[in-house]
Amino acid sequence: MILDTNALSDWAKSDEALLAVLPAQHLLLLPVVVIGEFRYGLLQSREQEVLSAWLERTVRAVRVAAITLVTADVYAAVRIKLRRKGRPIPPNDAWIAALAVQHQLPVLSRDAHFDSVDELTRVSW
Repeated sequence: MILDTNALSDWAKSDEALLAVLPAQHLLLLPVVVIGEFRYGLLQSREQEVLSAWLERTVRAVRVAAITLVTADVYAAVRIKLRRKGRPIPPNDAWIAALAVQHQLPVLSRDAHFDSVDELTRVSW
């Protein structure tokens, strides 16, 4: 399962609804884009020190999904399909979607715009 930023944020808060759908023994991929978005939020947080330590532990516990040349090809295909449908999504979410499609994994997110990506399954909480 690929984690979106809102899933990572709720995981950091120990949100019970999120924890109920977070697979305990399945592959978790944390996109490098999500790490960047989370760190951006940290720079504005009053809990920066605690959340930074939590993020570092989490990054060591899961697999980080890097953007590769294959991802770039999938990203371009996802964005063009969404554009043709008249359903663009934010660029960072397009990268997350591309990683999910590339790795054939669902994305854990509250963002319904992921539902516009044909090859993608979204899990919410």
